[in-house]
Amino acid sequence: MRLTPTLSPLVIPAVLVAAGLLAAGELHHPVRAADVVGQEAPRAAVPRPSLAVTLVTPQAADWPREIEASGGLFAWQEGVIAAETGGLRVVAVAVDVGDRVRRGQELARLAQDTVKAELAQQEAKVAQARASLAEARANADRARTVKDRGAMPEQQRTQYLIGEEAAQANLAAAEAAREMERIRLEQTHILAVDDGVITARSVTLGTVVQPGTELFRIVRQGRVEWRAEVTAEQLAHVMPGQEAALTLPGGEQVSGRVRIAAPTLDTNTRYGLVYVDIPPDSPARPGMFARGRIRLGVTAALSLPESAVVLRDGNSFSFEVLADGRIAQRKLETGRRAAGRVEILGGLTPGVQVAASGGAFLNDGDAVRVEPALEVEASAGRGTAAR
Repeated sequence: MRLTPTLSPLVIPAVLVAAGLLAAGELHHPVRAADVVGQEAPRAAVPRPSLAVTLVTPQAADWPREIEASGGLFAWQEGVIAAETGGLRVVAVAVDVGDRVRRGQELARLAQDTVKAELAQQEAKVAQARASLAEARANADRARTVKDRGAMPEQQRTQYLIGEEAAQANLAAAEAAREMERIRLEQTHILAVDDGVITARSVTLGTVVQPGTELFRIVRQGRVEWRAEVTAEQLAHVMPGQEAALTLPGGEQVSGRVRIAAPTLDTNTRYGLVYVDIPPDSPARPGMFARGRIRLGVTAALSLPESAVVLRDGNSFSFEVLADGRIAQRKLETGRRAAGRVEILGGLTPGVQVAASGGAFLNDGDAVRVEPALEVEASAGRGTAAR
């Protein structure tokens, strides 16, 4: 048999009274955090600088003003060398594509046998015409001598005088035909029309050419030009004599000079052409495509290092450091870039101090710690950013 302990009727009320007093004491005397063993009271949070930065100020300097453009390379002028006479066979070809030629140099020669024979025939006709003229002149002189004597009928005397004039005309016609044959003989020599470089050859040995048949093409004087495409706004600033710098497909750098700007724009593309002369001894060749810059002059520019300009949401920002050590984010209007610096067109007051780097980790209102430039550079060299 299990015995269950029981409380005396007098003990139960005493226990209840003690529990009530304990509860009342807890309400009037709550437990403090300091009374808990191993715990301390929390302290107020102290803001700490988020990043150590160095300061830079915008610098004013003279910057070259340039236009970036692209376009093809073309021959300054092409010369077409064609046959001026026809029905003759090519008997010699002296040059090929790529050869440099001089004005008047013989490039090819046509057969001359037929032309020489015709020239000899015309020489004979000239001799006959001269003989006929001599006879007609003698008759005319005799007619003029007997004019007042009445020894010759008037009709016959008139015929002699007219015959002299006809003989003179026949001689002139024969001499003109002879000169034409001499010109044909000279035309059998195909000559260069100007100094330049042969770019095309369509003639082959034995070909029978016709008048006007193209035989060669040359780049006149070996001159090549860059036809840069620019907008209407850019075209208004281009002037003859301005310098240009080109980059060829192979990476070669070539300099040039603006010769002229086109007076009109293309109605389809709305672009205008700028004609830039290239030195003849450059590696530029017609048919290449090149990119380059046209230097318009020098203008004053306010600039910051590229590291001080941050791109966010398609806009450029810098972070001005205020006197209390906090950051003020400034939206910038940027322009040219050169030598690791960015031109500031608007949004920044000259003389202010901005964070030189670390802008990607900064936000408007952040507190920063300014450090000397050498310390920050050393930290950057170790690949760490101070927080």
